[in-house]
Amino acid sequence: MCRLFGLSAAPQRVRATFWLLEAPDSLARQSRREPDGTGLGTFAEDGTPEVDKQPQAAYEDQEFAQEAKQRESTTFLAHIRYASTGGLDPRNTHPFEQRGRLFAHNGVIQNLPALEAELGDHLDLVAGDTDSERFFALITKHIDDNGGDVGAAITTAARWVADNLPVYAINLVLTTPTELWALRYPDTHDLFVLQRCAGGTHGGRHLEHASTAGRIRARCGDLSDRPAVVVASERMDEDPGWQALRPGELLHVDGHLVCTRRVVLERPPRHPLSLDQLGAHAAASQSGT
Repeated sequence: MCRLFGLSAAPQRVRATFWLLEAPDSLARQSRREPDGTGLGTFAEDGTPEVDKQPQAAYEDQEFAQEAKQRESTTFLAHIRYASTGGLDPRNTHPFEQRGRLFAHNGVIQNLPALEAELGDHLDLVAGDTDSERFFALITKHIDDNGGDVGAAITTAARWVADNLPVYAINLVLTTPTELWALRYPDTHDLFVLQRCAGGTHGGRHLEHASTAGRIRARCGDLSDRPAVVVASERMDEDPGWQALRPGELLHVDGHLVCTRRVVLERPPRHPLSLDQLGAHAAASQSGT
């Protein structure tokens, strides 16, 4: 299953270190469970998106997988990809960038010709082959159409997909230099949020998060005295503050770490997909292993 990780320390810029495909056992063995790419998205001080991504399995590039990636940003977005659509190519590797925003997705959306028809001229934003990038372009289309309301655009785009296309899951994280949004839909995959106080539960503690599945590890010393909000596909430590987003729930973290949560999709997809309907490769990309 693809892994999502988002962090906001807004309005403060913090320095964090990420290890993608970090594994407690064999790195090569672990990378073969998630073989299709890794990516990290941040923002420069002037708000310019900066994306570092690798479209191939870690066992083909040990140095890239093992390298500690140190970045400074207000928001961070990390993704581990197991492809359901699109080949091993930088164009198909998350995060994607559109209009100065970054986006990563875990799930499967089918009937891409219908999705492309809905995009109209916004299909020009799409460089690769994935359902994820096309779904992002649909969100961007609605942002452009509604005057810049990202949350409303995510809601409108997700509702259209849920009503019109076969869907297995559309969990997502979208970031700007100061804000973060996350959506869990439907109940196929988990998505968790942690509103972390400065220094963590016991105070004075830096952030040290590691996926139990061995995919992503993140460390931030600056958060020993600053608050943050973290979103992840799984609980990444023993902090009791982790909360699961409800199916259909949209989370918004604003530029001062104020969190707003509301269910925006109350019904299951009209055309739900099962693992058996996905085909072997896509089904493998959505399994929990």
